[in-house]
Amino acid sequence: MKLSGTPTQDGFRLPAEFEGQSASYMIWPQRPDNWRDGGKPAQRAFTQIAELLAQVEPVTMLVNQNQYANAKSMLSDKVRLVEMSSNDAWMKDYGPFYVINQRGDLRAVDFQFNAWGGLTDGLYFPWDLDNQIAVKVADLNRMDYYTVAQTVLEGCAILVDGQGTLFATEDVVLSEGRNANGGLTKAEAEQYFHDYFGVTKTIWLPQGYFMDETGGDIDNLINVVAPGEVVLTWTDDPNDPQRAISEEAYQVLRTATDAQGRHLKIHKLPIPQVLRLKREEANGVDRINGDQPRFSGQRLTASYVNYITANHALLVPEFNDPNDLPAQRLLAKLYPGFRIIGVPSEAVHEVLTGGGGIHTIVDGVPSRQKSGDAS
Repeated sequence: MKLSGTPTQDGFRLPAEFEGQSASYMIWPQRPDNWRDGGKPAQRAFTQIAELLAQVEPVTMLVNQNQYANAKSMLSDKVRLVEMSSNDAWMKDYGPFYVINQRGDLRAVDFQFNAWGGLTDGLYFPWDLDNQIAVKVADLNRMDYYTVAQTVLEGCAILVDGQGTLFATEDVVLSEGRNANGGLTKAEAEQYFHDYFGVTKTIWLPQGYFMDETGGDIDNLINVVAPGEVVLTWTDDPNDPQRAISEEAYQVLRTATDAQGRHLKIHKLPIPQVLRLKREEANGVDRINGDQPRFSGQRLTASYVNYITANHALLVPEFNDPNDLPAQRLLAKLYPGFRIIGVPSEAVHEVLTGGGGIHTIVDGVPSRQKSGDAS
């Protein structure tokens, strides 16, 4: 049921991803103007990721009618399959935000989606089916929801610590293409964060990962490990444009305090070697529907901070790189008691060729545990 008012008025807040997950949702990839070779390699990658995730929590795969039989033939019985229309497969960006109260009740929040920039600088058209996903999933689960009718916000555009602090990049949340009348101001955005997520402090980073197609979503640059603690994408290469971006973010984070007045612990997580799109991969994408063009040599947004937080487990991207093992060791240290599951580089690479990371394709549902106060 659609609700009036706001979550904060009703005693709800947005929990952090590390607070516990009860289930996950994904969407089956198929559009040929984004996924190479008709989406077949991406379907194998999504299948592999879904099966890994199903080891630790229930997984639901949403699929268009014309791919239902194909998806059913590829997925095991551990993955629930639900027919639901979509334009593409970025579930974290346009699935529901889930808010929780002190009793552990869950509700959904439906912000708008316009393909990361609408007609100004969006990546594909149309996006109307994607924009319906949040409400459809809430209805599927008989979950009450709030709708923010005039404001665009993707799930990967923000991260929270569950105690009143939110992290975002200015380039994304305040971008002109995402919202009418020249985009949001910081004050307007922060009011939405307060009203719908229970946030009292926003830490703004100027920009995200270098050449990120979304404009620089926060989830390729940092991740929140615990209240007052983050991991940051890092490179020591002074000739890599990412170095200046990461250094700028580090300086902001180093001097910031969170909603509880804490200075942040910052762990630098080195990126793998630069990955680029191969010619055959770029040529395998159909040039239709005005989707983001793919070109040989295009840099991919490879980052270890773009991991999936699941039920007492992390799904960590691998890149067949010397930094794979050190990244997993650091995350194992930062998440004691969590199982570290490496996502094979072939599957990760396929998701990257579509323009996102593995965190972008999975929308986790929080555990219905009693919640603390975000204030």
